[in-house]
Amino acid sequence: MAAVNSGGDSQPAKHQEVGHKSLLQSDALYQYILETSVYPREPAPMKELREVTAKHPWNLMTTSADEGQFLNMLLKLINAKNTMEIGVYTGYSLLSTALALPDDGKILALDINRENYEIGLPIIEKAGVAHKIDFREGPALPLLDQMIKDENFHGSFDFIFVDADKDNYLNYHKRLIDLVKIGGVIGYDNTLWNGSLVAPPDAPLRKYVRYYRDFVLELNKALAADPRVEICQLPVGDGITLCRRIS
Repeated sequence: MAAVNSGGDSQPAKHQEVGHKSLLQSDALYQYILETSVYPREPAPMKELREVTAKHPWNLMTTSADEGQFLNMLLKLINAKNTMEIGVYTGYSLLSTALALPDDGKILALDINRENYEIGLPIIEKAGVAHKIDFREGPALPLLDQMIKDENFHGSFDFIFVDADKDNYLNYHKRLIDLVKIGGVIGYDNTLWNGSLVAPPDAPLRKYVRYYRDFVLELNKALAADPRVEICQLPVGDGITLCRRIS
């Protein structure tokens, strides 16, 4: 859907450019949200990292600016101090988290690609929040299994954000539910998956969208039935489901 400028001429839908994600049907409305309440309040380091990431060939993987703003406020609202992030990419959501945490806050950041993380690292360092981040390169599941064996890690995290391989989301949940504290929150990104979850079977979907679609559907069904959490699924970015552990 094309947006219309003040002169009446149609122009490309800005939020459908690679690296910009929204489930809103109106491109103009999404642009209004960005220009009215997101971009004017976006910290300078986050703007710089967003613009640097936009030049990366895989920029579709980044967290959208409105979701970054949402995460930043959420962390402040729950007074998070000890957090984890699975799936870092260049670090936009990581920087949003780091800026929200108190000076002695900590983020355990897990990703299989340090090279991508190092794209954003100079900006994170310049923002003065690098000391809050413990970056670990490699698959997350083996490390999570190690942590599960140590009782000290059980219930130790205030907030955990997952934006990684969708086919392992349920495997992450099985482990993270023990690591997040009662009253703490786990956020799963991309849980509305490009809006494809309600697409007919013969809909023309991109290969990667079709491949991961069933995993996301399975996750959503499992989270809705999990008595250990209260959930709220929000159409922010590509969809984010918040799980508040209650038992």
